[in-house]
Amino acid sequence: MQPTAVLFDMDGVIVNSERYWVETEHEEILPAAVDGSPDTTETTGMNFREIYDYLEARHEMTESKDEFVARYETAARDIYGEKVELQAGFRDLVAALREDGRTVALVSSSPHDWIDRMLDRFDLREEFDQIISAEEIDGKSKPEPDVYEYAAEQVGVASEECIAVEDSENGVESAKRAGMQVVGYRNQSDEELDLSAANDVAASPEELWGILCDE
Repeated sequence: MQPTAVLFDMDGVIVNSERYWVETEHEEILPAAVDGSPDTTETTGMNFREIYDYLEARHEMTESKDEFVARYETAARDIYGEKVELQAGFRDLVAALREDGRTVALVSSSPHDWIDRMLDRFDLREEFDQIISAEEIDGKSKPEPDVYEYAAEQVGVASEECIAVEDSENGVESAKRAGMQVVGYRNQSDEELDLSAANDVAASPEELWGILCDE
């Protein structure tokens, strides 16, 4: 059965932001906040506020959560406002999916002001039937299933009739635990992520188009 709704993660799927986040985290955010060198593959896809809690439980922290959050907020203004580019062919892919009668949504762990900055910069707001941030819910962000369960409710489609596109292990796990099909998207961020739990894996925009439009 062809999925009724296609749910896109933002970072690394809609825009090529993961490469900038990896660089910023390694060079600026984590050295100032953590005593040691944490593996960022463990936290990719998580909400940045929850990243601090995750790290604090495993490492000696060298700055407060407020300072940590402020660094992310500053970086986000630069990354989404100046650096990121829209993934190749994304606008045409969304047009093809909507022409085929499918619901298209954005589902992200990022807060709405980050999402809004990206949407306004690329004039994408009207491309989505729903724009969903994990900050809307009381539950935990990825890898917990809460945000995708909430997304299915918002688009009015049963989870088993949704397919999520995710570039991180945490994102894939979140959507799978919500009962959705998942396409893992390798976004060339230089992180070696295990996306084998996904139903399919795409290594290029062309492969992603083939999987979604041929389902």
